[in-house]
Amino acid sequence: MSKFIGYVGTYTKGDSKGVYTFTLDTDEQKIEDVKLAATLGNPTYVTVSQDNRFLYSVIKDGESGGVAAYEIDSQTGDLKPVNHNVSEGASPCHVSVNQANNQVLTANYHKGTIELYSVNSQTGGIESSQSVVSHQGKGPHERQEKPHTHFSGFTPDERYVVAVDLGIDKLITYAVENGSLHEVSSLSVRPGSGPRHIAFHPNGKHAYLMTEISNEVVVLAYDSSNGSFTELQYISTIPEDFTENSQGSAIHISKDGKFVYAANRGHNSIAVFQVNEATGELTLVEMASSKGDWPRDFVFDPSEKFIVGSNQESSNLVLYARDEQTGKLTLIDSDITVPYPVCVKFLHS
Repeated sequence: MSKFIGYVGTYTKGDSKGVYTFTLDTDEQKIEDVKLAATLGNPTYVTVSQDNRFLYSVIKDGESGGVAAYEIDSQTGDLKPVNHNVSEGASPCHVSVNQANNQVLTANYHKGTIELYSVNSQTGGIESSQSVVSHQGKGPHERQEKPHTHFSGFTPDERYVVAVDLGIDKLITYAVENGSLHEVSSLSVRPGSGPRHIAFHPNGKHAYLMTEISNEVVVLAYDSSNGSFTELQYISTIPEDFTENSQGSAIHISKDGKFVYAANRGHNSIAVFQVNEATGELTLVEMASSKGDWPRDFVFDPSEKFIVGSNQESSNLVLYARDEQTGKLTLIDSDITVPYPVCVKFLHS
């Protein structure tokens, strides 16, 4: 297969109307057929169910926010609305779905909460909110005046839920018992680092935490028996002499577990790290230009021979070729227009 369907979540300001779709032709090495797939407010993060039947998006609806469900036409990539579930207040910033497609998680930056929803695995529809957890505390940085949950997702074995909170410098692990979230472990990282997103190594023993405020990757050992994390290494994602504003954004790891990639908004780069197979620790390979302003996210294509990046403030997608041996990125095209792109996802291969 040489053509892969992707989706882009956006901020609906300027010309942006919602979720966009595109096709990556890996033979021709180009992105084509960029078009609007669903009209909705601020779908800044989207996720695709493991069976490619459904797409879930965060949604802003007037003064309310929540999550929306769409049915995917796997041939065309078109999205058909199923339903949405919203509540009063700010919309979430992150959404994830479990492999059985019967539970969806959201993280809410403004509310400092994570929320677990039940899903009808047949229709894909979002049903009731099962559990809401509100974090407590603050951090030393001016942006840490209260909790700011930026990520919630399932651990690789789906025994636990992990939440990353930028406002309180914490990584919190929850068990799901009878539809309710119960804290089982927490890790406090360096004060003022502002953790944002996490990626698990395919071996299930390590994880990589991206910090937004300090622009670092924290290498963690993960104990799947109890959901706990231990710090192993801190490594910067920007040059030591870079003193302008930069905020860490997305972090992803290759399926072979050999390379970790992390994006920097402000420095406008994607840092590439090689993973030490024995220890899980990282060594910097290169910092590739994002070829645009404020790289909010990026994604491996299903072949992992390419990466597609999104630059929020310059409204462009960027296509790179990825060397699977060295991890290095080579620019192919940076002139793909999508208004205010945030999150990028592909259908699973």
